Amino acid sequence: QLRVASLTNIEDIEFAEDKSMRFRATVVTAPEFELPDYKQIPVQLPETTISDEEVEAAMERLRDQSADFVDVPERALQMGDFAVVDFEGSIENKAISEIAPQASKNLHGGKKFWLHLAPENFLPKFCEQLIGLKPGEPRLVIVDFPNDFPVKELAGKKADYAVTLREIKEKVLPPIDDALAAKLVPGKTLDALREMIEHDLEHGKEHDSERAKEAQILKYLHERIQVELPPALLQNETRRALADLVQRNRERGVTDEMLKDKEKELIDAAAGMAGHRLKTNFILHRIAEREKTQVTKEDLDSRIRQEAARYDISPDKMRKELQQRNALDDLAEQLLLGKTLDFLKANVSIELTKEPAVKEEKP
Repeated sequence: QLRVASLTNIEDIEFAEDKSMRFRATVVTAPEFELPDYKQIPVQLPETTISDEEVEAAMERLRDQSADFVDVPERALQMGDFAVVDFEGSIENKAISEIAPQASKNLHGGKKFWLHLAPENFLPKFCEQLIGLKPGEPRLVIVDFPNDFPVKELAGKKADYAVTLREIKEKVLPPIDDALAAKLVPGKTLDALREMIEHDLEHGKEHDSERAKEAQILKYLHERIQVELPPALLQNETRRALADLVQRNRERGVTDEMLKDKEKELIDAAAGMAGHRLKTNFILHRIAEREKTQVTKEDLDSRIRQEAARYDISPDKMRKELQQRNALDDLAEQLLLGKTLDFLKANVSIELTKEPAVKEEKP
């Protein structure tokens, strides 16, 4: 059986009077490989029960987020305080904003900048040099940037920061009681809030457990299957993965100059992601073929309704948009791979452990 994975180099397209079409193309075939036993794949998963300690830790985090910050006018700054400062950095009397304009604005300086005084917080030895300041007082802070500092213009340099302390703030935590619960979730008592927290934590553990199960299944299959990926498909998938990586980095604020500096790293990462993704797809397609897994019209209609609700448009409009982008086949493939993974997850051999769920490995 010839398994066609893709057609490339399509040319010499001809349309006949009977509306048939002829063309020349290069056929890319799916690689041949043997499937290992894929039922009862062993996976290790943690228990999803929630302890009282976990609920209390989550409650403490919510309490911390509800803290008030009060002025401390009558004493000097000390570790643990929050300092509100004006500061400006320079190297040899030249502003850091000019030396490294693409760097984070917090490296340049700022006005009314909030800084939690803690050892090793912010810049090297910055907080330690502010101890003893009182509101309104200035101080020169000297920062030695390490040689491996990620902003190359600053790496290995000594910087001067002119700092003026505006205010000292102290964090005050509220008591854990019904009033805090009502503030966090109007109408809820402390007991009801704890129940909500327990439910959310349990849901989170179940989600992590499913991801860990999926990661271990794929790791098991990848380790037992050797496959030579079609170069044309691998190249296309690498391009797609690279475009995704670049877009995600830009959304995080990474500049094109910084992306250029990491070009080889990005290409290598994209190639690894592409190879892993492509191999996964071939494996899951082969299992789907053996198990006669299919995507029904109802499956596709249901997913289109979900996507339509996500973008707040009608299902008909969603379908038309997918058709215009020739994306229906891609959606059907996603559903097929998802159903195949669900089949594998439903047929694993589970060993419960006390350890946290294994996070999904990035290729």
